[in-house]
Amino acid sequence: MARGTDRHGGASEEPTAEADRIVVSYPADLSEWGRSRLEEPSFLAWLGKTHDAAAAGDVWEEFVDVGCCGSTLDVPLRVEGIEGGSRIGEDTEIEYAVREACGIEGSWQVQSEGAPES
Repeated sequence: MARGTDRHGGASEEPTAEADRIVVSYPADLSEWGRSRLEEPSFLAWLGKTHDAAAAGDVWEEFVDVGCCGSTLDVPLRVEGIEGGSRIGEDTEIEYAVREACGIEGSWQVQSEGAPES
């Protein structure tokens, strides 16, 4: 396979066939609010448009918008499995799974005493 560059500037294999389904995991300690952002149709569509291909073990650090008063949140999404080819297309189904906690701090932290120190 030819080597190329993905949209994030990293090296990637040039894919041949479109994936039928990709399983992507997020950490168990992601807040309910963060999980609801990941499930938004617009976020799922954005994932498909910003990644040309996927392979098991890939980690995508993705920004999750938390609104006007919340803290910003980058969520490490990990590709757990892929069915079919490696290219992500319009018809590729993205499914989520939960993995071990990683100490992610999210939700409405900015206005609370629990806010992380800058």
